Amino acid sequence: MRLVIARCSVDYAGRLNAHLPLATRLLLHKSDGSLLVHSDGGSYKPLNWMSPPCTLAVEEPEQDAVDAGVIQQWRVTHGKTGDSLVVRIFEVIHDSTHELGVDPGLIKDGVEADLQRLLAEQVDVIGENLTLVRREFPTAIGPVDLLLRDPAGGTIAVEVKRRGDIDGVEQLTRYLELLGRDSHLAPVTGVFAAQEIKPQARTLAADRGIRCVTLDYEDMKGIESGVPRLF
Repeated sequence: MRLVIARCSVDYAGRLNAHLPLATRLLLHKSDGSLLVHSDGGSYKPLNWMSPPCTLAVEEPEQDAVDAGVIQQWRVTHGKTGDSLVVRIFEVIHDSTHELGVDPGLIKDGVEADLQRLLAEQVDVIGENLTLVRREFPTAIGPVDLLLRDPAGGTIAVEVKRRGDIDGVEQLTRYLELLGRDSHLAPVTGVFAAQEIKPQARTLAADRGIRCVTLDYEDMKGIESGVPRLF
């Protein structure tokens, strides 16, 4: 990874155009070809970036840019879309390269809790025009992950899992039997929502009249897909 602290301006050209005026910033050029432009504040997110597949080329700046004080010009071009990120460097304050080695990857903890929180904020993933009644709705045999209402006044009990198996379907079945006895909640239907649902669990859910929904955790979190975006 190459780390460059420089006084620079940045221009993104493609489906969207954006300009960062002259300021001191951190440029991260990774071994996968990506370039990220950071400021010393705002958030963890870069001000602008180009995701792989992309290539970086060092160009000779135009004469008017040289006259304005540009000493280097980088052009990062996306391999599929042709979008470009042009960095005009006026002063290099720091320039170093570091070998980080192979990263073991992120070990995620509490993903089910995160899925439940995100799903509570995005109930349209389950269906249109639904409203959230409560997270962790209490029952005598344990809390239901999410309780929703449909436009007709029906109740939907949602069980959220990272990996959905038969035990999860059985758990939701018990909740549905209990909730269905409550006249304030009936009729109650069930949704089994997970990142991955085993075939046996789908078969059992279908037999119990329970709908299955596969959750895209990264999409729900808003993690970048690899296609260059500005915001």
